[in-house]
Amino acid sequence: QMPNISSVSEFLLLAFADTRELQLLHFALFLGIYLAALLGNGLILTAVACDHRLHTPMYFFLLNLALLDPGCISTTLPKAMANCLWDNRAISFAGCAAQVFLLLYFISAEFSLLTVMAYDRYVAICKPLHYGSLLGSRICAQMAAAAWGSGFIYSVLHTATTFSLPLCHGNALDQFFCEIPQILKLSCSDAYLREVGVVVAGVCLAFGYFVFIVVSYVQIFRAVLRIPSQQGRHKTFSTCLPHLAVVSLFICAAIFAYLKPPSISSPSLNLVVAVLYSVVPPAVNPLI
Repeated sequence: QMPNISSVSEFLLLAFADTRELQLLHFALFLGIYLAALLGNGLILTAVACDHRLHTPMYFFLLNLALLDPGCISTTLPKAMANCLWDNRAISFAGCAAQVFLLLYFISAEFSLLTVMAYDRYVAICKPLHYGSLLGSRICAQMAAAAWGSGFIYSVLHTATTFSLPLCHGNALDQFFCEIPQILKLSCSDAYLREVGVVVAGVCLAFGYFVFIVVSYVQIFRAVLRIPSQQGRHKTFSTCLPHLAVVSLFICAAIFAYLKPPSISSPSLNLVVAVLYSVVPPAVNPLI
């Protein structure tokens, strides 16, 4: 009889290195990235909260992004640093479920928020006379709440479906945190089909967000190119390009992580890609 998921009490995460010196080096590197992410996002939170001139929709959404980024990086990096420091690979079943839930929550909420930020830039540039009525304080709060709420609902469904699957292939994960594709590899051959519906729904939702962002920026760039003065075009681009850079970094890394062909998949490549979408954006977004 195949073992049920209830028989798995812990998972074994992928070790970054075998030697003690390299483990300590990884710990120091991750600690620097983690502190930089906390400091950068903390400075944004402080600036937006303390400066009344920044109490506008654009900076309100930026404040929400600065709340999501530390949550995202805090889900994976502290455990990875602890494993490097104490030379330990184990994570409890509950801890693994919490990692999956929180990472899905913050990533999906951030994707929703980036879509809302694209709409904010679209209204500000393409419909400036209606900006106050279309993006009042109450509407902004409702859109931010919808972004956070949609992330919570999706992560609950995805996590519950994933951890209801029976595991038949041990408990070792080829990743430095609990990632759903790695957990599905441990499930029985046909059990993962239960997860397909949730995955398809998530992909459709993400594709819808992506299309909305692309259409918004096509309209924005068309409007910007009609601005007669070069200074006006430069000022407008300066408020849009950072957001577009954040979106591109986040989406490209996540798409490559989950949709890359199996033929180019390897533990080292999976590790690099996971760092690119779960660690790098929260640290780089404040700088952008």
